[in-house]
Amino acid sequence: MIEYENLRKVNEKLFGDYKESFQNFLDSGWYILGENVSLFEDAFADYCRSEYCVGLASGLDALILAIDAFDFPEGSEIIVPSNTYIATILSIVRNGFKPVLVEPDINTYNIDPAKIEENITDKTRAILVVHLYGKACDMDSISALSTKYDLKIIEDCAQAHGATYKAQKVGSFGVGCFSFYPTKNLGALGDAGAITCSDKDYQERIQALRNYGSQKKYYNDIIGYNSRLDEIQAAFLSIKLNVLDDINNHKRSLAKLYLEHLNDKFIKPVVDEDYFDVYHIFNVRTDRRDELKEYLLKNNIKTEVHYPVPPIKQKAMKNVLHGNYPISDKIHQTTLSLPISYFHSEDDVYQVIDIMNKWC
Repeated sequence: MIEYENLRKVNEKLFGDYKESFQNFLDSGWYILGENVSLFEDAFADYCRSEYCVGLASGLDALILAIDAFDFPEGSEIIVPSNTYIATILSIVRNGFKPVLVEPDINTYNIDPAKIEENITDKTRAILVVHLYGKACDMDSISALSTKYDLKIIEDCAQAHGATYKAQKVGSFGVGCFSFYPTKNLGALGDAGAITCSDKDYQERIQALRNYGSQKKYYNDIIGYNSRLDEIQAAFLSIKLNVLDDINNHKRSLAKLYLEHLNDKFIKPVVDEDYFDVYHIFNVRTDRRDELKEYLLKNNIKTEVHYPVPPIKQKAMKNVLHGNYPISDKIHQTTLSLPISYFHSEDDVYQVIDIMNKWC
């Protein structure tokens, strides 16, 4: 059986370092917001070519706090792609604002810059871009709109650690929101997240928000949260950050095999020299998606669907989101994610390719 993912196999090369790190953490007696968090924040900010990083409890918290820290006025609208994972939408709703859905580009699956401007109103305060599947968005066009209309850029980088657009790392175009959920290219061994930014005042506000609204113990200046990156997860992330480029390059090498040898009847990810894709997910599209998924499983290959239901059709969003989004619908109905983990070998991918090409 070729598994879609196996987190033990992904992490087992690092078990020795993890165990040593855990023992050091245990012996230190300092378990919340200590040296491990500070070291990781500095290292990850440097990796993303951003000035600052603030570690948080999860990727969803990163999105929620990122919006909260801007202190937008009541009734604000935030533009967001219609095919994103629901967490992106939840972060807007949890802040009491209106998500304005914009269709993606059918080729890249990222928000279509050409459709953003027509959705900007006098209540729009930000564009929340999502670097989906590990491909950066078209940030030249989005940054131009941000400047023209004085809008903030918030980046959902949950699937794009290390991805670049024209050699610039995601998370450095605006405020970067990262998830370190265990399946991510940079995955912790539990929930974890972070925000990257280049404004000192904004960094300090996020630091206060994550810690009950407090910068000084027992003094609470703003209404905050409890969303602190665990010391132990920070230690593990520092170890894994050292091999993130190896992880990304391995996934890119597997993606290259799919791109070169998979039958062109499958709609494969587009490749452009301006984009350095890190392939958190390698998806193909076919109108016979469910049939293909079942066929592959019968041939001992596990796959996933990211995602079967768009936000507009989620029960939780029935009184929040409205309208028709045919491009998003088409993606959700036809996409299939293939095995492309750090533990997969080239032989694994060649087997998947062979079986899929026979199915054609």
